[in-house]
Amino acid sequence: MSSQKPLRVVVAGLGNMGRSHALAYHNNPGFEIAALVNRSDVPLPDGLGGYGIRRSFEDALRDEKPDVAAIATYSDSHADYAVRAFEAGCHVFVEKPLATTVADARRVVDAAKANGRKLVIGYILRHHPSWVRLIAEARKLGGPYVFRMNLNQQSSGHTWGTHKQLMQTTSPIVDCGVHYLDVMLQITDANPVEVRGMGVRLSDEVAPSMYNYGHLQVLFEDGSVGWYEAGWGPMISETAFFVKDVMSPKGCVSIVMKEGVKSDDIDTHTKTSTIRLHSAATGPDGRFAKEDQLLSMEGEPGHQELCDLEQAFLLKAIRENIDLTRHMDDAVKSLAVCLAADESVRSGNALKL
Repeated sequence: MSSQKPLRVVVAGLGNMGRSHALAYHNNPGFEIAALVNRSDVPLPDGLGGYGIRRSFEDALRDEKPDVAAIATYSDSHADYAVRAFEAGCHVFVEKPLATTVADARRVVDAAKANGRKLVIGYILRHHPSWVRLIAEARKLGGPYVFRMNLNQQSSGHTWGTHKQLMQTTSPIVDCGVHYLDVMLQITDANPVEVRGMGVRLSDEVAPSMYNYGHLQVLFEDGSVGWYEAGWGPMISETAFFVKDVMSPKGCVSIVMKEGVKSDDIDTHTKTSTIRLHSAATGPDGRFAKEDQLLSMEGEPGHQELCDLEQAFLLKAIRENIDLTRHMDDAVKSLAVCLAADESVRSGNALKL
């Protein structure tokens, strides 16, 4: 791989994720950063200081003619930026959600196919050893499944400021929910058929048209059901911030979080500490035939290492021409469920998908 020329990358959007992805490119010899783009100057971590920050994504595409565009701007610009990059001949990495409407998400996928370029969406959990293991163990159990998942984040100060900024365009159940719907889709292989969402605005600092707590219920073709819950803000409970649980007739597989971990620590959004496997099988006396198995997930990658793994996957997909059809389809489906849930919150009706 080292004999091949590094791929030149333009990184647009230098928030938390954008800076992490830029560091991943900086540290991977298969890439070379051509330009960093942000609307304002932001402090850059060690290693990125030498690049300087440009203001215009379009100018960077035109002047640098990069091989890859990485898009980590606010969600409402993802689709337009991605399509522009494909039309300029780039492969594209785009942070989730892929777009803010299903039509826009499909437009991005169509542009990737039309231009013969790779599209990788920032589903970070797909590159996480523990989540890969959770999915594999759940698939072994066989369906129908019950998915119970949440990620509530108690936030204040700068983090609450970021959450309020995100909520100008995207609700918590859409912003974070796409990850967990993607996990559900990878486990069941069945299409989602109906979704119901509920939400509450718990702060005057949130726009009247938005809600900072929500949950969704989803029904799948194979009889599986799932719920996902997400709330952001200074009023959110730390008690129930983390539930990741998959049940089936044969037993269940769960992620167990250590006591005392805080929801505003970004590593806890991906780190799992332990996977618990439970078998429903019973012996002649009607008692469980075997003890629960605890799989230790020590030495897991942290947030930056996961971003490194994500970009290593992008490089491999480009170099080895990996078929990303299922990756793109799941991204559109998971977004469709979360957007339908958001619409359900606003209309009060369940939606057929």
